[in-house]
Amino acid sequence: MARKNRRQFLEDSMFAAAAAAMATGSGRLLAEEEPQSKSANERLNVAVVGVKGRGGSHIGAWAGRKDTVIRYVVDVDRQYGEQRVGEIEKRQGVRPVFVEDLRVALDDKSVDFVSIATPNHQHSLQAIWAMQAGKDVYVEKPVSHNVSEGRRAVEAARKYKRICQTGTQCRSNPGMIELIRQIHDGKIGEVKVGRGLCYKPRGSIGPKGDYKVPESVNYDLWCGPAQQLPLTRKSLHYDWHWVWEYGNGDLGNQGIHQMDVARWGMGVKTLCNAVMSYGGRLGYEDAGETANTQVVVHDYGPQTLVFEVRGLKTSDYRGAKVGVIFEGTEGYAVSPSYNGGVIFDKDGNKVSEYKEGDDKHHFANFLKAVRSRAIADLSADIEEGHLSSALCHLGNISYRLGSQMSADELDKQLATFKTTDDAKETLSRTLAHLSDNGIDMAGTKLGVGPVLAFDPQSETFPGNDQANAMLTREYRKPFVVPAAGQV
Repeated sequence: MARKNRRQFLEDSMFAAAAAAMATGSGRLLAEEEPQSKSANERLNVAVVGVKGRGGSHIGAWAGRKDTVIRYVVDVDRQYGEQRVGEIEKRQGVRPVFVEDLRVALDDKSVDFVSIATPNHQHSLQAIWAMQAGKDVYVEKPVSHNVSEGRRAVEAARKYKRICQTGTQCRSNPGMIELIRQIHDGKIGEVKVGRGLCYKPRGSIGPKGDYKVPESVNYDLWCGPAQQLPLTRKSLHYDWHWVWEYGNGDLGNQGIHQMDVARWGMGVKTLCNAVMSYGGRLGYEDAGETANTQVVVHDYGPQTLVFEVRGLKTSDYRGAKVGVIFEGTEGYAVSPSYNGGVIFDKDGNKVSEYKEGDDKHHFANFLKAVRSRAIADLSADIEEGHLSSALCHLGNISYRLGSQMSADELDKQLATFKTTDDAKETLSRTLAHLSDNGIDMAGTKLGVGPVLAFDPQSETFPGNDQANAMLTREYRKPFVVPAAGQV
């Protein structure tokens, strides 16, 4: 097969099988069940960027197929990058090239797509660079570190006609797809509230200090578009999630999955009309900066999207800890996992249950769209990722612009924000949770953000320069995300 046709993978057999599976209503075509060509001419070449943590799943996906081969391992930490090269060679029989700088891999025209699993502050820029270089992109959640750069990634995908998938794998799981379909079909009536839960206990990351960057790390490349600040936490890797310069707290870490499902089930395709958030980093003092206890409220007029983050020990809520609850006029639905959920009537009786899926579906869905060149084939196009990521960022903006208030003062402020959820009930449960963890609420103040009006069309805060400044960041040259219209 000619090189120019390499992207056209045996579509007849592939899509005929997929269509047959969907026609039967099963939707159960797993990645390993797909027809995968063994022809070298039909194999897609991959560069995996960021290979510790979640990057291992990307390696497992692409090195485990007959029709993809990992040609580059890209990581700023030589220790992990070089280790992965040997592991990948054993698995796929082809030794990938290790490089620290993504731009080296992007210069290779044989690379077809880039699979990104780096820290949040790198996601948008690396995706944009890859699409400018003519590569398709699979980028982990959240797709951005701030609202503006997420929209720029969408612009790049459209301008360069690239396929760009967001790593919110719930969107491809058959059980979750069916649950959301049932909700959209009115099985719980009109959805009034979508409530995301990130009840995920996190311990202290240790005291703030001046720590040495590991010698195996190219710290200039690790910082990328962020400011190159001293390392103030013990662990460079992973614990960046809790430092504002690089991460977005658990709202933008684990919570982005549930934020996305909540927005999906509510059927909203834009950002909100207003947002407010309250919470704090409570229960311990450490090097972390982000909230470990947080409530975010997004106003959608006749609907409200509420998000709750609990980083201290907690019980479940309606059977879910990391999940989503949809509150409707005729019942409610609970999704306690990534692959489905349960529908209940008004009296709490189970009506139906859906459960099926794993990561293979989402990686396979991306390849389907790469082959077809159809954005509509993607379960989680970059714009879906941008919207759900931006909702997390908006919540953090309100929180970071807030002031310290007592519980009584917070209660009064909530009364001024008229939404369809029971704000007092959410606050009451949150305060009880903190008390259960030994926090004296009589002597504790929370960070309470202002109610921020938002224009979902322009994706700005009307007349609010302070909030608008937080929609983007000051980028460190040469790691600069292009301005609007300049991607």
